Amino acid sequence: MQLYHHPFCQFSRMIRLALGEMGMDPELIEERVWERRPGFLMLDPAGQTPVLAEADGLVVPGGTVIAEYLDETYGHAMGDRRLLPAGREDRVEVRRLMAWFNEKFYFEVSEPLVREKVYKRYMPREAGGGPPDMPAIRAARANIRYHLHYIGWLLKTRNWLGGDRLTFADLAAAAHISCVDYLGDVPWGEDETAKIWYARIKSRPAFRPLLALSMAGMPPAACYADLDF
Repeated sequence: MQLYHHPFCQFSRMIRLALGEMGMDPELIEERVWERRPGFLMLDPAGQTPVLAEADGLVVPGGTVIAEYLDETYGHAMGDRRLLPAGREDRVEVRRLMAWFNEKFYFEVSEPLVREKVYKRYMPREAGGGPPDMPAIRAARANIRYHLHYIGWLLKTRNWLGGDRLTFADLAAAAHISCVDYLGDVPWGEDETAKIWYARIKSRPAFRPLLALSMAGMPPAACYADLDF
């Protein structure tokens, strides 16, 4: 199994967490999507990470599609550790929250911060690189606050975001937040319940490879790998 990813692709991080929780260790192939590498485009014409390639040649593109594929193909073997619950209402709730973080949080917070502070540093100017757009960064930093409060509100009546146990909802949220946390842009004093939830998930073994990441010329914030932040 191979996973084409980028260290700061939020959807790639979600799938890496899921594979870790499922006990799978794929070969990781870093892909800079702005380079439009022909070999990668042959796998996925959309040219977006992540892309999962099975040993038998099956190619599964996109974070949400990969998550569904992993559940359909390997989820039953996980028993009560399954990342997409068996119950109809529970599955709807987990999918709703995955969409919240993969769409709403992404567009309002993690995408502008990662684009402006990370990708533009490495992209050539003709591909969109250049200095960061500070108004976009300030807007994203403001937007994250109500997302943290929403996480805290959910956890008032649940053990995890999607219910009583860890699910794809938690992995999606943690994947996006981890990118922002690397950059030092999460105001952890905003909601103590959200902070405790993130400390729990970041302490899991599946999270360790993400905490070991470090981009050349851009070290992580001091709290990023600290389990007692």
